Amino acid sequence: MEALFTAFAALPGLKVLSLVSLGLWGPLPQTIGNLSSLEMLNLSSNNLNGTIPVEMLGLRNLQTIVLDHNKFTGEVPFWISSFSGLTVLSLKNNSLNGLLPSSFSRLGNLRILQLSMNNFNGEVPDLSNLTNLQVLDLGNNSLGPKFPTLHNKLVTLVLKRNKFRFGMTHNLSSFYQLQKLDVSSNEFVEPFLPSLLSLPSIGYLSIAGNKFHGMLLKNMSCGADIKYVDLSFNYLTGDLPACLKLGNKSQIVHYRGNCLSNGRQRQHPYAFCHNEALAVRISPQRRKENEPSSKIVVAMSIVGATSLAGLMVLGVGFVFSKHAFKKPRTRVILEKAKVLYPSKLFLDAREICQMAKLGPLGLPAYRNFLLDEIKEATANFDVSNLIGEGSYGQVYKGILGNDNMVAIRCLKVRKRRGIQAYTHDVELLSKLRHIHLVSALGHCFEYNSEDSTVSTIYLVFEFVPNGTLRDFISGQKPIWSKRIAVAVEVAKGIQFLQTGMMPGLYSNNLKTTNVLLDHSLHVKLNSYNLPLLAENKNKVNMLSSSGSKEVSKPIVKQDDKSDVYDFGVILLEIIAGREITSDNDVSVMKDLFEVGIKADKIARKQILDPAVHKECPDNSVKTVMEVCVKSLSEDPNDRPSIEDVLWNLHFAAQVQDLGQGDSPSRKSSSPVFTSQ
Repeated sequence: MEALFTAFAALPGLKVLSLVSLGLWGPLPQTIGNLSSLEMLNLSSNNLNGTIPVEMLGLRNLQTIVLDHNKFTGEVPFWISSFSGLTVLSLKNNSLNGLLPSSFSRLGNLRILQLSMNNFNGEVPDLSNLTNLQVLDLGNNSLGPKFPTLHNKLVTLVLKRNKFRFGMTHNLSSFYQLQKLDVSSNEFVEPFLPSLLSLPSIGYLSIAGNKFHGMLLKNMSCGADIKYVDLSFNYLTGDLPACLKLGNKSQIVHYRGNCLSNGRQRQHPYAFCHNEALAVRISPQRRKENEPSSKIVVAMSIVGATSLAGLMVLGVGFVFSKHAFKKPRTRVILEKAKVLYPSKLFLDAREICQMAKLGPLGLPAYRNFLLDEIKEATANFDVSNLIGEGSYGQVYKGILGNDNMVAIRCLKVRKRRGIQAYTHDVELLSKLRHIHLVSALGHCFEYNSEDSTVSTIYLVFEFVPNGTLRDFISGQKPIWSKRIAVAVEVAKGIQFLQTGMMPGLYSNNLKTTNVLLDHSLHVKLNSYNLPLLAENKNKVNMLSSSGSKEVSKPIVKQDDKSDVYDFGVILLEIIAGREITSDNDVSVMKDLFEVGIKADKIARKQILDPAVHKECPDNSVKTVMEVCVKSLSEDPNDRPSIEDVLWNLHFAAQVQDLGQGDSPSRKSSSPVFTSQ
């Protein structure tokens, strides 16, 4: 490390230093202070440790500091405010501790402050002077109990899994730019302010796992952009607002564990929330020092109140026993052995947030779910949770006991067999773990009561919230560089399906409607040719969203080249920015691309989606068109491998980044294309 940073110091004009995921370890050397011209420093996802060195004071021009996902310890240094031009400070997922420095208030240019998943405690300093701050993430610490003082221009505010207790509702009513608010899993005991639902920009609101109380009304209004609301496990009464239960499949609403009268998700009786709300409103009595007997009186009062409360809880528990929430046991499936897994791992928020305990993708271990868990997650397969229905059965959205969102696919078994017959299928399913796949989290078998054969199989996948690639292309009209990035991610997902598992999965029937996008708009493939799915596929005629028959690819002998053909159709939509819904569409667009490749750059850009044709280097466009046309070849032998597809797409991305013509490093012919 010392030699590395000494070498960097020999570059007097160095402004950006990004060393991400390189396996660097040890403390930051003192020589880092010699990089005086540095404006951006990103050392995330390494194994760096020790304290943040004071020698960084020499980096007076720093505007961005990103040290996420390392092992830094100690406190955030008070001298951090010396970086007057700092706009981004991100120290997520380290082992930093202590109080947050009050000097934060002097970082007037700060736009993003992310300190989640550390060990900070105590009160948050006054941040109301940070008028440019848009993103504040302090989740997964021990901060509180007072809600922080903030400026009302925030766009994202995440305070989940801390110890905040009071002062929230009166502070947020004027935050008109707020799009995301997450204060879940804290200790708030105050009335819930319904106007949070109607903030003009709000799209994501979670107050789950607190003690908010108050009454909701059916005629309350909601913001026009609200897509996700979680009110679960509080003491809310009244009626669920009509604006939260209109059956909108793009809107996710959770409200179980309250005392609402008109909801479908499981609720407590009214008395439960009423009594608990009364309890949290009682102010603790202060003992006067000149009244020595008061200690005895208060103690007797507490004992009496505890006894009475115990009787009340027993009574409420008896009434509510039929509807009580079950804490199901969780089991990890390892071939033939069934190992009990402590439920605390899935319920303890602090353990869940640690990526190392949940695998490289931050997902829980693949496991066997209980049928009660599946029913609880979907409110007994309530129609409001149905998000899809097709040739592979129905798909429901659900929320598990650890508050994780999931998608659950229900397969009705036509050929009933015993559980042992599905061992190979389950093993293959458990391997579906990749950054560009909708990963499998587990399964559940429902048995026939008469002969103990499997009658229904429930497959549990991670939930991907941001819609399909087709919606993304037609709605947001992404820029050209983003379209290339999406194409690369689709290809990487296909490559993993074919080569990342044994045996590989081929002929996966990929199209833009089953390529999904996550919170960060990264690709997740949602279509696999699993034997388990193929065996139970319903014989129905699949239609696209437009009502047209889906594209049917030519019959091929090489299964890996079938996926490449599908990828070619996806590229057609990415390039042209329009839906491809029939074989005729494919044929027409392919012919048009072939002409465009041989024509000049003006003709090529006329083929592009008008939303992007002005910004694209011609060589980048031509390369992607070539990939597309080759992938759609009638003869599978003429189609490139998925590795060759990736090579050429990376070249197209490089040309785009350079913003110029052909790169000297590229030969006249690539592994896929020959000069014509």
